[in-house]
Amino acid sequence: MSTVAAQPKTPVAGQDEAGAKTDAVSRLVSFRLANEEYGVDIMRVQEIILMGRITRMPEVPDFICGLINLRGHVIPIVDLRRRFGLQAADNDESTRIIVVNVASKTIGIVVDAVNEVLRINAGQVEPPPLSIAGIDHTCIRGLAKFDEKLLILLDIEHILSQEERAALQNVGDADGN
Repeated sequence: MSTVAAQPKTPVAGQDEAGAKTDAVSRLVSFRLANEEYGVDIMRVQEIILMGRITRMPEVPDFICGLINLRGHVIPIVDLRRRFGLQAADNDESTRIIVVNVASKTIGIVVDAVNEVLRINAGQVEPPPLSIAGIDHTCIRGLAKFDEKLLILLDIEHILSQEERAALQNVGDADGN
């Protein structure tokens, strides 16, 4: 019988560290990826930019599109479709790069479209179901309920594994940006 070390749990919006309900209101940037809506904490978003020229890099994981030069800072670009194992899609006029800060590193994530900034409160958020097989739950903070739809809340810190973050340390600026 093997044991798995418990990972520290990231609080869901509207919950404290112990999981108790709070009256907190969170602001999220919502975006579309393969016909599903996702959200990331607006405080983690540096900016949203149009797709531009991406310089391809050899010998990187397939979900790393390459690098861009953003006002003098070289940042790696992650294709969330590939990262989540979804079918690839062509970029179009709605495709955007959301520039985020992950573990003191600036990266860009490619999404199909950015929708809006939303405010959610504690009553709208539930933890992700543990019964869904094949999903890496470490990057999902919870599910926000809006009328008849659900918004998947991402924990941007866990989009990349520790090994993937370490591999990206050598990509981009020497100053960690």
